[in-house]
Amino acid sequence: MSTKKFAWLAMLLSILLIAAACTPADEATNVDAATKDGAKKGGGLVLATTAAPTLFNPYYSTDTSSSTIEGFIFSGLVTVDGDFNPEGDLAESWEFSDDGLRWTFNLRDNVKWHDGEPFTADDVVFSYNIPLSEDYVGPRGLPFEIIEEINKIDDYTVEFVLSEPYAPFITITAQFEVLPEHILGDVPIADLGKHPFNTKEPIGTGPFKFKEWREGEYILLDRNDDYYLGAPKLDSITYKIVPDTNTAMAQLQVGEINLAGISPEYTEMAEDLAAKGKIELSSGPSNAFEYIGYNLRNELFQDKKVRQALTHAIDKEAIIEAILGGAGTVANGPGSPANWAFNPDMPEFEFDPEKAKAMLKEAGWEPGPDGILQKDGKKFEFALKTTSANEIRQQIAEVAQQQWAEIGVKVSIELLEWSAYVEQTSPPNWNFDAIVAGWSIGSDPDPTWFWHSSEIENGLNYNGYSNPKVDELLSENTQISDLDERKRIIAEADAIVAEDQPNTFIYYVEGYLAKSPNLHGPEYNSANTYYKLHEWYID
Repeated sequence: MSTKKFAWLAMLLSILLIAAACTPADEATNVDAATKDGAKKGGGLVLATTAAPTLFNPYYSTDTSSSTIEGFIFSGLVTVDGDFNPEGDLAESWEFSDDGLRWTFNLRDNVKWHDGEPFTADDVVFSYNIPLSEDYVGPRGLPFEIIEEINKIDDYTVEFVLSEPYAPFITITAQFEVLPEHILGDVPIADLGKHPFNTKEPIGTGPFKFKEWREGEYILLDRNDDYYLGAPKLDSITYKIVPDTNTAMAQLQVGEINLAGISPEYTEMAEDLAAKGKIELSSGPSNAFEYIGYNLRNELFQDKKVRQALTHAIDKEAIIEAILGGAGTVANGPGSPANWAFNPDMPEFEFDPEKAKAMLKEAGWEPGPDGILQKDGKKFEFALKTTSANEIRQQIAEVAQQQWAEIGVKVSIELLEWSAYVEQTSPPNWNFDAIVAGWSIGSDPDPTWFWHSSEIENGLNYNGYSNPKVDELLSENTQISDLDERKRIIAEADAIVAEDQPNTFIYYVEGYLAKSPNLHGPEYNSANTYYKLHEWYID
């Protein structure tokens, strides 16, 4: 098998393969039943992934598989459309003061929780106060730090008072899903992250209801007939855990899968299927990047010159061509061409092994008797972790291992099952030397999550990266409403990060979506894959 036939699955951007099939209980779906307005409904979508979810609570989860299912079960005050524009969800409308410090949300009055209880402002006040508690130890505190007060005006009106203007408030903070106060209100916040609600009995207001989670096999969701935007036309969603992407692609090839995010190495196969009329294929830049990340808590990586040298030793072009079949763009820094704040003009560390060796020598690293670099009696060796669920990342790790060996750096590869990988590399454990990973940027391009020093302990700053100038710029960017000015500030911060190289940024992800002609609704976009999911149906 060629090197192109390896599976690709982003760490927090899992490639989701979606199939039309009967449920695990072999329940028949009625694709010919008609809704009252005459439109056909029915069919069960099966979302197949090699990365099993961990829990269903948006204030504690960090992986994409969990976030995807949370989006089906729960609802936020707002969502975004295919162009990252905010759109009302639990909130019908909102207004804000001229200084940006006071936001008022007018809530829908026809929303019910999956257990039949009415949704009210109490649920919003409860949920958005979770990250503000001194007992909260989850990773999602950043977009709530500027909230000073959350006031219930009446049962269907909520007011937020901010300590300072926060540009991503409407597209990040207000998108966080709301949890049921009547179920979780008495649970101590210190215990909420491990509560059975998160894995055994999540109750939301979203278009689909949790029915069953069979560990290692699937998660089954049923249609919520009381959904406030109208009962979904699909009968169910089954989120199936499969051993590898080859299995799912085989199902696509024989017509068992009707919607699939296509890994780059399979684009040739997908294009052939499209030419035969079996699928419709579309593509565009994903709002994500792939990288090798260094844990700066490890003294091996604390010298910027060393990190730059490690990047000089990696042939990114060869990785894209040999492993992705050319379906990617070389990345020189953070960000993504898919969003408005992208900075294409960043420092470049081109493939140059000799320069890498020279830089390491300048940093005090000299070859030992066995050829491995050493300094002060310590060898330059470390473990490179990634998940066994992602064969492309395994391939990248192998290429990096080989190319670093050529400059005298010894690397061992450690493959972990997905849940173990998430647990070890996430806060507060940070148990890794270096990782092969990927990151989705989100609805707003604010990079504070990744690079601000306040996010090192319990946030999403996996690298433990700290630069005072970057902190200053990132703190400033969220207080500015003018997009051009924000773009300039984010671009400056990204360029500094690129110069510091806490990551070897490898490539920007190209997204591909394949759908069968009889599946109506999904369209490729980098902002909201499941936009208007309740309107999808299978003909």
